[in-house]
Amino acid sequence: MQHDHEGRDRVVYYQSRQLKPAERNYPVHDKELLARKYALAKFRVYLLGSGPFVVYTDHASLRTAVKSPHISQRMARWLSLFAEYDFRVEYKPGRLNVVADALSRRPDYAVKTADTNRIGVESVSAPSSSLIDGVKAAYACDADVKQLLSYASAPSDEAHGKLAPHLRARAHRYRVHEGLLLYSAVDDYDLRMRIMYEYHDASTAGHPGREKTYVLLTRDFYWNHQYKWVRKYVRACEVCQCVKPAAFLQAPLQSLPTPSECWQFISMDLSLVFRLTVSGGLVSWSL
Repeated sequence: MQHDHEGRDRVVYYQSRQLKPAERNYPVHDKELLARKYALAKFRVYLLGSGPFVVYTDHASLRTAVKSPHISQRMARWLSLFAEYDFRVEYKPGRLNVVADALSRRPDYAVKTADTNRIGVESVSAPSSSLIDGVKAAYACDADVKQLLSYASAPSDEAHGKLAPHLRARAHRYRVHEGLLLYSAVDDYDLRMRIMYEYHDASTAGHPGREKTYVLLTRDFYWNHQYKWVRKYVRACEVCQCVKPAAFLQAPLQSLPTPSECWQFISMDLSLVFRLTVSGGLVSWSL
């Protein structure tokens, strides 16, 4: 703080921080001393060697902290730090020390009491999609899915023998739930792109990364080379390319070869100067 031309205190700099978990267990005296230690370390470049200054505190016992015969090891370390500065401690009652308390006693920091009145929920609205209906309708156009759907609805040895040879080894991986064949999607490019859109681009998805999109997708759908689909789709997403930071590695710095004679290599530096030249220029060129 400093005084204006009318003798009033004017704040030059505000600084505060939260107590660490271990510091919260300190006694009140140590907490007050910790605040002084933090302030001296924070403003060291302004206070060290600048002459005597005054530290105001609303904790009266801090005025005689250096004279106490019974101090802890922690306080001894702090007092050795205080010895580097030339200051004196003056007591200022809390009702007058309003400037220092402004950071920790702001009205918006007060803990708000919970409202005991309960609010009833009449209805819940959620975004709906016709994606599932489109999947069910597309079953009629895929011969493999029709066989798996028939088998998964009523599995038996006889039904398993009627499956195509390339479907028998993986038929046990599928099941039917509410008319939907889970863990399989039909061989339809447009439908797969719609599914990818719902699990990556939709407002309820939030453009997750490759791995998270793949995890969410495999909970409900499966098709061949699914991971490659997800990787290619996420990499080509225009929104992700514009918003998310690039993860490409930068080329390392390359040193110039050692010159064998004078003026073989010339280095030029362009710098801005703060004084106009005779011709009125602002840019200097140095070799």
